[in-house]
Amino acid sequence: MNRTKELISDAFWTLLEEKPFNRITVQNIVECCQVNRNTFYYHFQDIPALAEYSVKEWAAQVIRNNCTFGTPINCIAPIAREVMKRKTACIHIYRSSCGEGFIRYLNEITLHVVQIYLDGIAEKVDIPDSDRTVFARFYKCTFAGIVLDWLDAGASYDLLEFCEKVCEAFAGVDEMVFTAKFGAHSADNTRKI
Repeated sequence: MNRTKELISDAFWTLLEEKPFNRITVQNIVECCQVNRNTFYYHFQDIPALAEYSVKEWAAQVIRNNCTFGTPINCIAPIAREVMKRKTACIHIYRSSCGEGFIRYLNEITLHVVQIYLDGIAEKVDIPDSDRTVFARFYKCTFAGIVLDWLDAGASYDLLEFCEKVCEAFAGVDEMVFTAKFGAHSADNTRKI
C-alpha cells in the first residue's frame, strides 16, 4: 500500500470514529493527516472513493490476519473483534451512502473465512462442490447477518458474546449434518469437526 494513501485512509477511519460519514470533508481529512488537497485528489476522486478503498483494504487485512479457522466461532470471532474495534466508524459508514460497499466487503470477509472453515471440514468429510457452495452461502449469510443486525441495533450489545452464544447453541450441529449427509473419509477422521 502506498504510504500516503495509507495516511489518508487512517485519517478517514479516525474521523469516522468522531463523526458521521456525511459530515466528513476533504478539508477534515487533509488536516488530520497533514497533506494538501491536491495530494488527496491525486489518490482519490472523492470521499466515497476513499471510503471504498478504506473498507476494501480493511477487509483484506482482516482476511490476511485471520487465515486459519477450526470451528465456527473461530471463523466469526475475528470478524466480530475487528468490527467492534471500529464500532463507531462501522456504524457511520454502514449508515452512509457508502453502506452498500461496506456490506459487499463484509460479505467478502465472511465468505472467505467460511470457505477456509469448509476446506478444513473437507479434509475429514467428502462434501461435493455444489453442497459446499450451499453451506458456504448459508454460513456467510448467517455471520454477515449477525454483524448487520448488530449495526442496525446501534451496536447496543456485545457482538462477540452474542456470536459465542450462537456458536455454543449450535455446537456440533455442523458435524452431525456433514457426517450424516456425506460420511467421513475414514474412521480416524470422525473426530469433532
